[in-house]
Amino acid sequence: MVQGITLRHRKQFHAKVLGCKNITFEHVTVPAPKDSPNTDGIDIGRSDGVKIIDTDIKTGDDCISIGDGAKNLDITGVTCGPGHGISIGSLGKFANKEPVEGIKVSKCTLTDTSNGVRIKTWESEFPGTASNLYFEDITVKNVSFPVLIGQKYCPWNKCEMDVCTYL
Repeated sequence: MVQGITLRHRKQFHAKVLGCKNITFEHVTVPAPKDSPNTDGIDIGRSDGVKIIDTDIKTGDDCISIGDGAKNLDITGVTCGPGHGISIGSLGKFANKEPVEGIKVSKCTLTDTSNGVRIKTWESEFPGTASNLYFEDITVKNVSFPVLIGQKYCPWNKCEMDVCTYL
């Protein structure tokens, strides 16, 4: 259990969860400036049973980023903003990546973020899958895209963006 701590002044991920099983973050605070690029709050990959509870994340990037192999995540009571919101992906950029499955995001509030909850995939030959995703009781305030499913993820505007689904 990671509880009651503040993570500040990181250059990239404030917390990187990789290859973990059954870890809980509760009452964690991440206070990064909104103009700090690539400062994800909590980044999760190839981990099972991660819980993030009653946590406050302010970043210049994703508040929570969920990558390949993440499964059985429970994100509850998170306040997020500013930043890019809660993101699943980028999926499909590289070969042999594990699927994302069993993600539940509930009772979260996103304020002054570019996105609320999003799934981002690269246009590529490699499959990337996400299944059993649940988003419920999400409050968004001053959010550009409350729900975004991007099928041609293109950071830094270096590719053509002709197909994207906004809900």
